[in-house]
Parts: sequence; structure tokens; C-alpha cells
Amino acid sequence: MASVPELHKKTAKRKLKCAILTVSTSKHERKARNEPVDDASGSIARKLLEESGHEVVFYDIIPDDFTKIQESVKMLFQASDVDFIVTTGGTGLTKRDVTIEAVSPLLEKVLPGFGELFRLKSYEQVGTAAILSRAVAGVAAGKAIFCLPGSPDAVRLALSEIIIPEAPHIVKHARE
Repeated sequence: MASVPELHKKTAKRKLKCAILTVSTSKHERKARNEPVDDASGSIARKLLEESGHEVVFYDIIPDDFTKIQESVKMLFQASDVDFIVTTGGTGLTKRDVTIEAVSPLLEKVLPGFGELFRLKSYEQVGTAAILSRAVAGVAAGKAIFCLPGSPDAVRLALSEIIIPEAPHIVKHARE
């Protein structure tokens, strides 16, 4: 007999539309100067999401700026063609890392299990340095958002092992 989560997953929309926001002042400045930008984390996120059948409908690089992060996330929460959002960067401990502070007040519900599971999985890879991660996820406006560190390995881990398997299930419940 199938479990309740398995039943919910079976009835969830499998192909979702997602947005990727890379939060990095240095990358944003290079982009603004029309210089080449190597956004490894954003590229990994796009590749993994598309390979899993999801469609990336929006991608941008924004600075580590509280107001710009909030404006971008609010715009994506209002976008009718976005089911979930992935941010990379700005989750560390420095003064300029403000992604969590900008996004958290916008959430209707926080998914504490995401951060807990991400840190556990990170611990298995990097040891006690996992404690530095402030990764967070939540829902608002019928959409899910996942705020990830800017590390390519962290993005790969979170998407492959947590987000891609659960995003349809989370979005289904966020819309109920």
C-alpha cells in the first residue's frame, strides 16, 4: 500500500516552471559591465532542473542588496508562470550576506525541515563546516522558494537530493 506522501507525489504536477536568482555583487557588476560572468552555481541549477524535466522560465544575477533581493523575489511570487524559485548565494555569515534576511519576511510558511536536512547532507560531505549554512526554504503565494549557498557543490546537493524529488509535492500543498 502506498504511503500518504507517495500518493500526494503521484497527484502532483511533475513538470514545473522555475526561476533561478544568483545573488552575487561581483557577478552582477561584471554582468553590468558586459563582461563574461562565470555563474557555476546558476549553471548547475539550470542543468539539473532541466535534466529533471522542469523548465527554467527566469534567470538573473542580482547584487547582495536587501531591497533588490526582496523586489526580485516579490516579482517572482507574483509571476503567473513560476512554480518555484531557487536562489544561490548570500546565505553566509558576512555582513553582505542578506538573502535570508530579505526572503524570510516574505514567507507565509517556513519549511524548517529543508534547512535541517540540507545541513545533515552537507555534514556528510564537508563535516562541521555545514553549521555555517543558513539555507532556508518556504512557501508564499502558492509557490516554493529555496535559498541555497553559492557553492556549486551545495547547489548540486540540495537540488539533486532534496529539491528535485520534493518540489512538485511542496508546490502541490502550497496551492491547496
